[in-house]
Amino acid sequence: MLQSLHVHNFALIEDAKIDFAPGFNIFTGETGAGKSILIDAFGVVLGNRASADYIRSGADSFWVQAVFDISGIEAVKSLLAEQGIDEEDELFLRRRILANGKSQATVNGVQVPLAVLKSFSELLVDIHGQHENQALLKSDAPLALVDLYGREEIASVRKTYRELYTAYLATQAKLTQLEQTGSERERILDRLEWEIKEITEAALEAGELEALQEEVKRLQNSGKIMTAVNSAHEYLDSERGILDNLAAAKDQLAAVVRYDERLHNACESLEGSWIALDECRRELSDYLSREEYDAARAAYVEERLDLWYRLQKKYGDSYEAITAYLGQAQQQADELAQLESNIAKTKQLLAQQKGELEQQAQSLSQLRAKYAGRLASKVTAHIHDLAMPEGRFEIEVTAKDTLTKTGKDELTFLFTANLGEPIRPLLKVASGGELSRVALAIKTVLLNASGVPTMVFDEIDTGVGGVTAQKMAEKIAVIAKVGQVLCITHLPQIASFADRHLLIRKESTGGRTSTGLTVLDEEGRIQELMRMTVGDNVSEVAYANAKELLAAAAKNKQARREV
Repeated sequence: MLQSLHVHNFALIEDAKIDFAPGFNIFTGETGAGKSILIDAFGVVLGNRASADYIRSGADSFWVQAVFDISGIEAVKSLLAEQGIDEEDELFLRRRILANGKSQATVNGVQVPLAVLKSFSELLVDIHGQHENQALLKSDAPLALVDLYGREEIASVRKTYRELYTAYLATQAKLTQLEQTGSERERILDRLEWEIKEITEAALEAGELEALQEEVKRLQNSGKIMTAVNSAHEYLDSERGILDNLAAAKDQLAAVVRYDERLHNACESLEGSWIALDECRRELSDYLSREEYDAARAAYVEERLDLWYRLQKKYGDSYEAITAYLGQAQQQADELAQLESNIAKTKQLLAQQKGELEQQAQSLSQLRAKYAGRLASKVTAHIHDLAMPEGRFEIEVTAKDTLTKTGKDELTFLFTANLGEPIRPLLKVASGGELSRVALAIKTVLLNASGVPTMVFDEIDTGVGGVTAQKMAEKIAVIAKVGQVLCITHLPQIASFADRHLLIRKESTGGRTSTGLTVLDEEGRIQELMRMTVGDNVSEVAYANAKELLAAAAKNKQARREV
C-alpha cells in the first residue's frame, strides 16, 4: 500500500509530505484548493505524462516521491529482481522534471527508464477518475473486464488461443509470400538457373584469385624482371666480375693462411661467399634459360581475373561468399521447383490451424458467456444498492465473422435504469451519475481481481448526491476493507466514511499562494463536513448534523466489519 507521498515545487504545492493510512483515505477541500493538482502529482510519479509547466514559479525543477509497503507483494519483488534492484520491504518511486523538460526516474535510488517506473506503478496503483468512467464506453472495455473477472479459467485458454493465433498469422504470411513468389516463379527460376550455371561453369577454386593476382603482376612486369636478372647475372659471371674477384681474393688468402691463423675466418668467409654467389649465378642462369614472355598465358590470366572480378561484383567479395551464394541459389531453386507442393502443404497447415483456432475461440466464447452472465448479475445487484432499484445491467456476447487476436467475441455493456424501459447499449443511455454508479459497481465486483493494493477514486461521485452518495460511500468502504483507497470527493456522505481525512486548502504567505494539507482530527472532520454540507451557514443544527453523519458512518463501518 501507499505509505507516503512527498511533493516538491509542483504547481501550487511548495513542499508537502502526506502519510496515508490503510483503508479509506479521503481528500476534501474547496473548489480550486488543489485536489486535482495532488492527483496530477501522484500520476507523475506513477509514470504519467509530465510537463515542465508544472514547475512552481521561481523553481528550476519539481519532484515527487511515493513510498509503498510491498511486503507480501511477490509480483513487485520479482520485478525488482528482474531489474537488478535490491529488494526491501519499502519501495521508493521518485520522479524529477527539469525546466528543460527532461525527466529522471528512480526506483529505490536506482535510475530507470520511464517504462520500468510505469511497470512498477501498474502493480501498485489503480487510478479511477471521471475519464475512467468514460473508458467503460470504449468498445474493448467489456471484453477486458469479463476476461479479468473470469481470469482463473479464461487466462489459460486465452494464452493458448494467442499462441495459436500467432502461429496462424505466421502461416498466413508464409502462404502469401509463396503465392506471390508463384506468380513470378518462372522469372525467378530462370534467374537462379543462370546464376547457378555462371558460378558452376567458372569452376572457382579456393586461393585461385590470390595466385592469379600474383601471376598477373609478374607477367605485367616481365620485361623489367628479365632486364634486372640479366644485369645481375652479368655482374656475377662476367670476366673480372664479382665471382672472379672473390676467387682471386680467396686464393691469395689461402696461400698465406698457414702462416697466420688469424686469417682463417676471413678465408672461410670468402669461401662461403663465393659458394653462395656461385649458386645464385646458376639460379639466375637457369631463370634466364627458361623464362620468356608467354602472351597466351598472359591473356588467359587477364581473362580469368576479369571473370573473378565480375563474379565478385555480383555474388560476393571472396571465394567463400560466392560459394555461399551458390548454395543459397541452389536451395531456392529447389524450393521453387517444389513450390506448388509447398503451397498445398501450407494451405493444409493453415486450414488445420484455423480449425484449432476456431475450437479454441469457441471455448473462449463459452467461458466469456458464463462469466459475462455472472459479472452482469453481480453488477446489477450493486446497482440496486446504489439507488437504482429497477436498474438492470447485462453483457451481450456476440460472435464476429473473423478471428482476431482476442478471439471472435464482441462484448457490449447493456443498461437500463428504469422499469419498463428497454435495455440498450450503455454508451447510449447512461447519464454521468448513472455511469459513475455503474463504474463503482464494476469496481466493487472486481475489487479482488486486479491484485493492485491501492485504488484511487478521483471525484467518482460526479453527478450523484443524497441517498445515492450514501450508497456509494458504503461501496467504497467495502473496497477499502480489502485494499487501500484514496478518494477525492465533494460529498459529505462519502467523506464521513474516511479512516483518514485530509483537508486540502490554499494558503497565502509572503505574497505567494500555496496548497497545504492537514490531517483532520475528529473535531476538524466535523467542521469540514459541516462546511461541505451548509457552506458558511454555521449553526448548532449544522454542527449536530455533521457529528451525527460521522457517527452514522462509523456505526455502518463497524457493522460491516462484524459481518
